[in-house]
Amino acid sequence: MRLRVLDFGLVSALRSQAVYHGLAETMTPGSDPVLSLASPETPYVCVGMHQDIDKEVDRAFCNEHGLPVWRRHVGGGAVYLDHNQLFTHFVYPANKAPQRADQLYPMFIEPVVRTYQEMGINANFRPVNDIQVEGRKIGGTGAASIGGATVMVGSFMLDFDTATMAKCLKVPSEKFRDKLRQTLDDYMTTMVKQLGALPDRADLKARFLRHCAETLGVEPVEDQPTDAEWAAIEAAERELSDPDWIDVQHRKMVALGVKISADTHLTEAAHKAPGGLIRTSLVNHEGKIADLLISGDFTCLPPEGVDQLAAALHGTELVHYAIEQAALGAMQELGLELPGISANDIATAVMAAVHPAS
Repeated sequence: MRLRVLDFGLVSALRSQAVYHGLAETMTPGSDPVLSLASPETPYVCVGMHQDIDKEVDRAFCNEHGLPVWRRHVGGGAVYLDHNQLFTHFVYPANKAPQRADQLYPMFIEPVVRTYQEMGINANFRPVNDIQVEGRKIGGTGAASIGGATVMVGSFMLDFDTATMAKCLKVPSEKFRDKLRQTLDDYMTTMVKQLGALPDRADLKARFLRHCAETLGVEPVEDQPTDAEWAAIEAAERELSDPDWIDVQHRKMVALGVKISADTHLTEAAHKAPGGLIRTSLVNHEGKIADLLISGDFTCLPPEGVDQLAAALHGTELVHYAIEQAALGAMQELGLELPGISANDIATAVMAAVHPAS
């Protein structure tokens, strides 16, 4: 099978996200799969599809330092990105990719891991979707269904600015921010740290494509975007920069607040599950779920399933077992994949909002 390789090189911050969104929208069952490569010319912050920006990002710092904040159609957490990451986007017609996330991650992470190893970096896949070097993270990945495509995004971590990353995130205090910076330094690594210098991009790319061929059973072929793909990428830029999309989770939260009355209460809580942080905003009316917003840095396939799951829990009694059973039934009926997130995690996150910590 042919793998079209579209190397965009250095592009604008917005385009570095728009390329794979646009390519995915053009996919048909008969399309060749695509690997796109890109790095942003200027830095920015990117948040996961299900995150509330106001809870995760220090917007005042970002505004002051000219860092735009974009929301992707892929789950995961907020991250600071710049030219020191080489983004890898596998965009496959859905019928040519594994149907389950637990098969997607190891399949598309393998050529990245092998490339690192060939270059003398002892990288390994760590479920659910991370790459580690002797216990230190060198990269994460994310999966999504976009248009008619299955998308797997990741990067080669050439270098990373932990100081700026720590300043971009919302934290309860400056003391906590100092601790966050130290934690990032301690538990993340980069190619520069491992090799002592930036790798040559052309050499890195050549090695990576060779391992893609070997592990994925494809023939990488350098190509250029079609006119239709360029048009779709430009359309994706317009969508991703639309304020309504960027602040979609905040608008949902505002909608919840409108429903508050004397016997109805809106509370929030968070629960850390193996698959990521789950945030819940709960409208509690007479001991039942009147409305619910689920957000966080997890992955859900299909992405719209998060809102469908929350809607399915409306009317459920605010008892852990009842919520767990309702969530389990809804996840099965909707065919949701939430890697590292169980029905018990959903119930725990909702119940935490019933009696939020003071």
